[in-house]
Amino acid sequence: MDALGTLLRTHNCNELGTDHLAEEVVLMGWVLRRRDHGGVIFIDLRDRWGITQIVFNPEINPEVHQKAHQLRSEWVLAVRGRVEARPDDMANPKLKTGAIEILVNELRILNASETPPFPLDEDVEVSDSLRLQYRYLDLRRPEMAAKIIMRHKAAQAVRAYLSDNGFLEIETPVLTRSTPEGARDYLVPSRVNTGRFYALPQSPQLFKQMLMIAGMDRYFQVVKCFRDEDLRADRQPEFTQIDMELSFVHEEEIIAITEKMIKALFAATRNIDLTPPFKRMTYDEAMRRFGTDRPDTRFGLELIDLTETLRGCGFKVFNSIIEKGGVVKAINAKGCATFSRKDLDNLTEYAGRFGARGMAWIKIKEDEWQSPITKFFSEDELTAMGKALDAQPGDLILFGADSLNIVQQVLAELRLELAGRLNLIDRETFDFLWITDFPLLEYDHEQKRHTAVHHPFTAPAEDQMELLTTEPGKVKSRAYDLVLNGNEIGGGSIRIHQRAVQEKVLRALGIDKQEAEEKFGFLLRALELGAPPHGGIAFGVDRLMMILTESESIRDVIAFPKTQKATCPLTEAPAPISRKQLTELSLRPDWKEK
Repeated sequence: MDALGTLLRTHNCNELGTDHLAEEVVLMGWVLRRRDHGGVIFIDLRDRWGITQIVFNPEINPEVHQKAHQLRSEWVLAVRGRVEARPDDMANPKLKTGAIEILVNELRILNASETPPFPLDEDVEVSDSLRLQYRYLDLRRPEMAAKIIMRHKAAQAVRAYLSDNGFLEIETPVLTRSTPEGARDYLVPSRVNTGRFYALPQSPQLFKQMLMIAGMDRYFQVVKCFRDEDLRADRQPEFTQIDMELSFVHEEEIIAITEKMIKALFAATRNIDLTPPFKRMTYDEAMRRFGTDRPDTRFGLELIDLTETLRGCGFKVFNSIIEKGGVVKAINAKGCATFSRKDLDNLTEYAGRFGARGMAWIKIKEDEWQSPITKFFSEDELTAMGKALDAQPGDLILFGADSLNIVQQVLAELRLELAGRLNLIDRETFDFLWITDFPLLEYDHEQKRHTAVHHPFTAPAEDQMELLTTEPGKVKSRAYDLVLNGNEIGGGSIRIHQRAVQEKVLRALGIDKQEAEEKFGFLLRALELGAPPHGGIAFGVDRLMMILTESESIRDVIAFPKTQKATCPLTEAPAPISRKQLTELSLRPDWKEK
């Protein structure tokens, strides 16, 4: 292979145009394609910025032309040559450099390449495992590189906006202590402190509150977080947050600052001019209308509550559920009365994945309501249902009947499935929605205690403090989530800044005084030493970038992601470690691999 020597790159592969004609330039990059046209060799040279066509002509330099015969895909080159205009019939308007080419008079082969395990110049299906195993090749592909570049632009836009608005970028520890109330921690054994463990942070929650108590006033960080939980398309064991915390603020101020930051981010990444303020909806309204606290409001198919309408009806299945405290809700799928029995069976099977034990339906025809269950309803009941659902001939009514939680989950998923099948979603729209007034706590029937809906440091609504000791499940919080196209991209709250209130919330969570001191003593002491009112918000960078780049998975917007089994095919992590390493950590090496 040739040495680079003193050859210096003068331009990137997306920079040259007709205003550079006759200039001598030096380009460096990878061979994307090679074409031999009767003696003249054409190479598409690619780097991070783009593609430039380079030409090896025996009449320009026979020795260099002869050397170019050996070039193959993904070889690394440095070339010196003269910029020339392409013939009119050979210009490529799809490329920024498509009007010119480089007539090469010097070639240096910096490195050869074996045949890549998958083509990088074609839009072909490649398995995720192969892409992740050779991630450095996958990232050479322009569509993948573009996603990483957009992620960079997003991070820079956030840093610029927050820095211009008085925020300090402050790093928080990666090695911290394990605390309750959250997902499973990743633990790190301490060699120096035998038998003790660090935890990798699920978020910098406590540290950013400490920074507010320290008087930093406005903090932000683009930070790695870690959660040891089951994975899916939009979840990774390590993920990135845009983390913010502010002192002496209320919800409205945080929401306004956040909206302006999102506006700046979208302008920088997609050249889209958003127009805040964004829509808002309370948690209760979202659950009532859509069955979820992260509704996609780009289409209708809202849930209609028929519980009182059908109380005492002749259909024993519905009536029995209502008498036991359950609910009956329905969706009107407009124009879907043409669905076949197979279509309905498929929807029933789909609903079953989310806990439905079946699915009743009614087709609205011109002269009848068609369904095996219509005979169980009176004319008045059918009329009342039709009015509540705005049912017209051609519509299809789909019912959910069970406990409130199951019905809402089933119909929330069913409306998304129907929207996809019916092509109801405007893919060009970015639909933002704030969800507010969350419950502070929810009851976990398995643990037989209340748990925090967000986290234990979220402030209760100021006018509901007394309910914490009498009816904690009814207390609302000062929390807020930002939803984009049915995905929660960020969430935050006003925090508790007084020790007495924090202790009261911990008691409501079943954490006694001793455990509170053991787990959160440092926080409780800090709250006694002049803690200001404060609040914040955090955004999932990976999920946000997945939406911005229209990717199917957050793995596509992370440079080196893990698989759904939390493994890295590139480095083969996690991997066994030696007995010596285990011994140094005072861990017993007698476990057996599954």
